[in-house]
Amino acid sequence: MYARLVLPRWATFDCYGTLVDWNAGIGAELGRLFGSLAGEQLLARYHEIEPRVQSEHPGWTYRDVMAAVLGELASEAGVRLPAEEKDALGRSLPGWPVFAEVPGVLAEARERGWKLAALSNSDRGLIEASLKVIGVPFEPGIVASEIGSYKPAQGHWHAFYESTGASKSRHVHVAQSHFHDIVPAHNLGIRSIWINRLGERAEPAPTRELPDLEGLADVLDELVPRS
Repeated sequence: MYARLVLPRWATFDCYGTLVDWNAGIGAELGRLFGSLAGEQLLARYHEIEPRVQSEHPGWTYRDVMAAVLGELASEAGVRLPAEEKDALGRSLPGWPVFAEVPGVLAEARERGWKLAALSNSDRGLIEASLKVIGVPFEPGIVASEIGSYKPAQGHWHAFYESTGASKSRHVHVAQSHFHDIVPAHNLGIRSIWINRLGERAEPAPTRELPDLEGLADVLDELVPRS
């Protein structure tokens, strides 16, 4: 009798917006730099500019991307930022708040045997700082600055499968951004859970949808049952 090889179950995550409150983190810095009212308006504009910068400069570090977007916002607002504030967003990122339910939910998923990894449009040092705050062990993940590719391009998933040997049939991707994550996961035939914190409506549909991470472990087990 030979023991049957059981492949690990993988749950991959976008971090900022999904696990860490990206809007609160960037919004606070924009408010500090430009004033609270202007900061609210500029946050929406930030969401518009950043994907273009990432698409035009896939080899840039995320700190450089954030600095470039901040520079465009300042120019549009007619504000001259001091030199020491050009990296304000990168400097503040390790302090961005974690959504309250995240540590407990991730710990439960690990207890059920799931391997966790981050597929992030960021830099290694930044994502490691955020995961340290979350406090739940992750496997080594994939970051944009090391592969020269920003989501929604598919480089993160290709690099993930190449580096881990994970089986697509035993993998679920979890993310808040429909544009950056759910669409490419759909196109690649990967099961996905959309953490729709903003109550958006968009197509294509994810495999499952949740308003936050509560109940995530049950949904993961539903999609890929323990063997």
